[in-house]
Amino acid sequence: MEKNAEIQQAVDNYDAVKQIFTEYLNRTKHRKTPERYSILKEIYTRPGHFDIETLYIRMKNNRYRVSRATLYNTMELLLESGLVVKHQFGQSSAQYEKCLCFQPHDHAICLKCRKVIEFCEPRVGEIEKTLLQTFGFRASSHSLVFYGICEDCSKDGQADFEKKD
Repeated sequence: MEKNAEIQQAVDNYDAVKQIFTEYLNRTKHRKTPERYSILKEIYTRPGHFDIETLYIRMKNNRYRVSRATLYNTMELLLESGLVVKHQFGQSSAQYEKCLCFQPHDHAICLKCRKVIEFCEPRVGEIEKTLLQTFGFRASSHSLVFYGICEDCSKDGQADFEKKD
C-alpha cells in the first residue's frame, strides 16, 4: 500500500510541475516540445540525485528519443524555472535534483563511494535566524554539505580518511 501512495504522490507532483513548466515556457516564449516534457517526467517520477549523462542513458534505455543537446538545453530551462537545482559536490560532475514540492534539506557526501545522503536538520534554520539578528543578513538560500566516509564504507574497512582539525 505504501508503494501505491508513493506512485500517486509522484504523479500528483508531476502534474503540478508540468503546469508550472508550461507556464514558464509560455512566459519565456520557448517551445513546448514532447522531448522537454519527457525529460521533466523522467526527473520528477524518479527519486534522488542524478547527473546529465546518467539521465541521458536512462532515457535512451527507456526508448525516449532525446539528444544530449536537447537534454542540456532543457536542464537549463528547468534550472531557470526553479524546478531543478544543480549541486557541485567536490570535483565530480554536477549533480541535479528536483526541488519543487520537496522539503529543504542538506547533504553528506561519501568520499569513497560518492553516495549522497540527504538530511533535514531544523537547527539550520536557527543559524539563519542568528545571522539575521546578529548581522542583519538575510539569506535567500543555503547549502550545507558534509564530506566524509559513510557507514557502509567504514564497515568495509575502506576508510582511509581521517578528519583534519
